[in-house]
Amino acid sequence: MLYLSSLIFISISIWAENAALALFLGIILASYKEVPANFFTQKYGSRILQTGIVFLGGSLSLDSFYEINSSYFLLISLYVISAFTLVLLVGRIFGVSKKLTYLLGSGTAICGGTAIAAVGPAIKAKPEEFTTAITIVFLLNALAVILFPIAGDFFNLSEREFGAWVALAIHDTASVIGAASMMGEEAIEVAATLKVTRTLWIVLATTLKVTRTLWIVPLVIGSAWLFRSKSSGFGLPLFVVFFLLATILNSLTVPSEEWTNTFKIINKICLLTGLFCIGTQINIDSLKTISLKPVLLAVSVWLIIIPTSFWLVSVIQ
Repeated sequence: MLYLSSLIFISISIWAENAALALFLGIILASYKEVPANFFTQKYGSRILQTGIVFLGGSLSLDSFYEINSSYFLLISLYVISAFTLVLLVGRIFGVSKKLTYLLGSGTAICGGTAIAAVGPAIKAKPEEFTTAITIVFLLNALAVILFPIAGDFFNLSEREFGAWVALAIHDTASVIGAASMMGEEAIEVAATLKVTRTLWIVLATTLKVTRTLWIVPLVIGSAWLFRSKSSGFGLPLFVVFFLLATILNSLTVPSEEWTNTFKIINKICLLTGLFCIGTQINIDSLKTISLKPVLLAVSVWLIIIPTSFWLVSVIQ
């Protein structure tokens, strides 16, 4: 019955082509039916999303990747450093534990749940700290998928402006692409490209200690690459590597428009399916155990980031 319900909800999401609907159908299913830990939405949700992003790379070219990042690379780098530092400072003011603050800082500044998952083992975070950080980020992402497109329409943003804004202001890659998909293809391309650039900073987050100063960032990044290559394989999530490879391959082979459109369709299916899966991963019981302080930390910083990133994007344009 759970499989049938999931297939029906996924089909409805794909038919409606609505990212917010896909996410909330997943939440509804998780609310009324217990989703086992070994269910496909729990095991493969992130991989489905990441697969979609890789196929999106197959519809982009190096020219577009460079053109988009040439305007925003410095902005994204400054954003990551500033957002991460802001979370650490506010977390100390609110009295949130150092490890939980670090996890929320990684998720806020870099790549949502992906960054939290990458950073957690490095700082030996407790399971309850994982749950709290990921749940808070998931909830904020769920709100973002709904509210950001409304704000984009209200402020009459172009697809390029909206894609850049969500790439900076929303935590998780899936929600960035989900929000962008409600505005148009150009918004998706800009958002995906910039989000991948932002995700590259996971290398920094996994090794940078709270007591380090930003002046030694280049040294820490170099050390992180060297260390991770020996103990953990890639210093980047594999989907980022494959996204870049797909973009390079697309640039070299120049596939036909039919192939490019096929890649975009696969991306859309994976995106909506993955968002549904994320919805089923939000554990209602875990929400009851979250204290107010980390929620206030994440929300207060986000309320600073949203208008600041909006202003920066408008300046860059």
